[in-house]
Amino acid sequence: MNLPTPQDLRERRIELDLTQSSLAERAGVSQPLIARIEGGDVDPRLSTLRRIVEALDEAEGGIVRADDLMNTEVIHVGPDDAIQEAVRKMDEEAYSQLPVLQNGIPVGSISQSDLVHLDAEARDEPVVEHMAESFPTVSREATSDEIGNLLDHYKAVMVTEAGETIGIITEADIAARLS
Repeated sequence: MNLPTPQDLRERRIELDLTQSSLAERAGVSQPLIARIEGGDVDPRLSTLRRIVEALDEAEGGIVRADDLMNTEVIHVGPDDAIQEAVRKMDEEAYSQLPVLQNGIPVGSISQSDLVHLDAEARDEPVVEHMAESFPTVSREATSDEIGNLLDHYKAVMVTEAGETIGIITEADIAARLS
């Protein structure tokens, strides 16, 4: 990871026609701190530097957030739904996996690979008996980079607010945004 130098930050801020004060406000830091960082007088904490870079990206229109990517209609099943209901929804929607929600809260996931080994008798069993761990959750402010890192390891990412599901993001959503 290449960290920007104080000179890089200053040049980028000027290119974006931002004052130190406006950048400070966007990043949630003080204007004197921006001045000291740009002057090379202080080495900021990584979290502070990240907020400044994200503020610059946002000013440039470069940050895509979960809010921009998510599907607000979350097709799901409940833990007490029958396996046949999960299969029906996956077939209908052409999805290979579904989140399992209980009262809007993610509690697990179910995928075709979880179901492929089941026999016909299992179709009436509840989803809870065959579900896997829940997809990871992020806030609507999560960046596409953060979401992309999660999608390297999971099939989907749930977007939550106050613990309740408000959206879902898959690799297809990221690809659609890039095309």
